[in-house]
Amino acid sequence: MHVQNIPGSHVIVQSSEPTEETIEEAAKLAAYFSKYRFSSSVPVDLVQVKHIRKPNGAKPGFVIYENQTTYFVTPSKQDTEQLQKT
Repeated sequence: MHVQNIPGSHVIVQSSEPTEETIEEAAKLAAYFSKYRFSSSVPVDLVQVKHIRKPNGAKPGFVIYENQTTYFVTPSKQDTEQLQKT
């Protein structure tokens, strides 16, 4: 998962069939650790690793992906702190 069109952290869910709760939590983490931290309705893309590729000569962290699903979440410090405790 990664926030759409803005630098930020990638969040990897290690499950072939994650629950909706897991997807929402991962999306909130991706949104919180991006420049959209204080925004609402942040677009976060979910894509399987097999649909991600790094172009030759691209800067570190830059990737191209396809077949994504976009989720809109509102990140919060409270949710992030709670997730870090578990």
